[in-house]
Amino acid sequence: MGIEEGECKKRYALLLAARDSEYVMKVYGGYFNVFLAAFGEEEERWDLYRVVDGEFPDANELQAYDGFVVSGSPYDAYGDDTWILDLCFLLQTLDSMQKKILGICFGHQVLCRALGGKVGKSDSGWDIGLRKVKIVKDFSPCSFLESLNDMPPSLSIIECHQDEVWEVPMGAEVIAFSDKTGVEMFTIGDHILGIQGHPEYTKDILNNLIDRLLNQDSIQIELADDARSKMEIAEPDRKCWQQICKAFLKGYGMHTPELKYEDIIFS
Repeated sequence: MGIEEGECKKRYALLLAARDSEYVMKVYGGYFNVFLAAFGEEEERWDLYRVVDGEFPDANELQAYDGFVVSGSPYDAYGDDTWILDLCFLLQTLDSMQKKILGICFGHQVLCRALGGKVGKSDSGWDIGLRKVKIVKDFSPCSFLESLNDMPPSLSIIECHQDEVWEVPMGAEVIAFSDKTGVEMFTIGDHILGIQGHPEYTKDILNNLIDRLLNQDSIQIELADDARSKMEIAEPDRKCWQQICKAFLKGYGMHTPELKYEDIIFS
């Protein structure tokens, strides 16, 4: 789906690297709507490109966008599937254009790979459920980070991954880590932000994903039970994470009043 003519303040594209699950389609109408609810705002235009199925924006349309979001995926960011290699090339192009790119989970990893970093399987296995992420003290100031000057020292986020960033690209800065994962969040200048966790996920989405992983024998019941029990007694800091992402994508501070999503324009 490409952009169309029309007046709007800003334009963004979701590069969807996963296919919609039956649950997310039934409850939310697809992952696109999940991301819109998390990051979208009134009078913006959001377009969907299902990169997992080889659907990419036209090179001539890239300049029209204010930012791009790369979603999570069940695929490996270090894989050599044609669409993953095409995605890496697109991300390199957007980086050279200094376009804002927000990578989530797989998006965080493939963004790292495309720009010269290293990703792979975690030696300690799956990370599923709530994870406390610690913000690095005294990271280098830039316009985006300065807008987050009162960011808490740690935040809880929903995680669901077995791959991780091993080495960030040259010029990147790690700004968050956890006991499980050394690179939970990284930046390059003001235009690249990678987040290993899922700021867009709700607990019910993760619970359904756990069910599917169990049915596929991808995880053990003990890991699933542990993740569920922790989610019953604690909440992810979704509002704060979403404000961080919005501050990055749209260039404002964390305490800008939230807008309604009802009038978002999208195709």
